[in-house]
Amino acid sequence: MPLLNVKLIEGVFTTAQKQEMIRKLTDTMVEIEGENMRPVTWVVVEEVKSGEWGVGGNPLTTDDVKALAEGKSKD
Repeated sequence: MPLLNVKLIEGVFTTAQKQEMIRKLTDTMVEIEGENMRPVTWVVVEEVKSGEWGVGGNPLTTDDVKALAEGKSKD
């Protein structure tokens, strides 16, 4: 029974995008482990508050992540 735990910074992805992640991650696991495992494949999406996530000692905010997605660097 796999459990996939996805952590995201809040406010970056829409509800529809998070639901798509759940479907696609489940499909990927089923491709690996077989269709019989679909009913017991869990995906949990957790959002972390903006500014409470850091990489390399630098906190990231929702705006930082959106800027990165647009190809802009964090200044």
